[in-house]
Amino acid sequence: MKLTTQIALAAVTLLPLAELLVTALHPPGTHPPGLTWPSDPHWSNFTDAFRSAHIDRALLSGALLVLTVVPAALALSTAAGYALARLPFPGRRIAEGLFLVGLVLPREAITLPLYQQVRDLGLLNTTTGLALALIAAHLPFGVLWMRTHFASTPPELTDSARVDGAGPWSALRRVHLPLADDALRSLALLLSVWTWNHLLFALVLVDDPLRRTAAGALDAFQGRWGTDVPLLCAGALLITAPVVVALALAHRRFADALVRGVAVR
Repeated sequence: MKLTTQIALAAVTLLPLAELLVTALHPPGTHPPGLTWPSDPHWSNFTDAFRSAHIDRALLSGALLVLTVVPAALALSTAAGYALARLPFPGRRIAEGLFLVGLVLPREAITLPLYQQVRDLGLLNTTTGLALALIAAHLPFGVLWMRTHFASTPPELTDSARVDGAGPWSALRRVHLPLADDALRSLALLLSVWTWNHLLFALVLVDDPLRRTAAGALDAFQGRWGTDVPLLCAGALLITAPVVVALALAHRRFADALVRGVAVR
């Protein structure tokens, strides 16, 4: 029964990717009738999509954003999550409540004030402005994720470190961080996927499609080639391939972290 369920879930997950691949191999400008393998596969569609949409620059921009946003969000989330879980200070419950509000607040509700703030800072149409916006958007989830992890660790670890003369941040660095490996890896994977696929802020804050996230670049490609379905599917596969590969390589570790109760409860 378990094997059957796994096969069914795998089929549901892979079917859209299979349909994208089959559609991308049809002649350009056609409208393929569903999941049908073409008699003459046009593998050149991938080359044409890569060249016409400047996929290399789009992938480079997406990778640069991931390498900028994820480490910064991880560092801030770890420090804030540890403080909320282990350091008693006035207003801690209020701070937790504010992060909860940020977690459930729709992105659309903050887009206009965020645009105005980025504009006032002179960071519109820049990678820096988009990166700062994405870091802020990821923080509520990241802080609560790490807070839950640190709150679930035995308090005796902190007490033992304090007896040995370690301060709060020394205890974090020497005791808690080595035990947070799974939580940090899982959070890094989630933030990487969300950054790569983020569209709203990329469209609002950056005009140049090749300086947006990968999903933002794909949206511009769709606007140009929306009537050429095979070419559009080829571009979509090229953009999503890094995320699919990353998830395939890290799915077991991510699942183990969730089973251990790392996810926000």
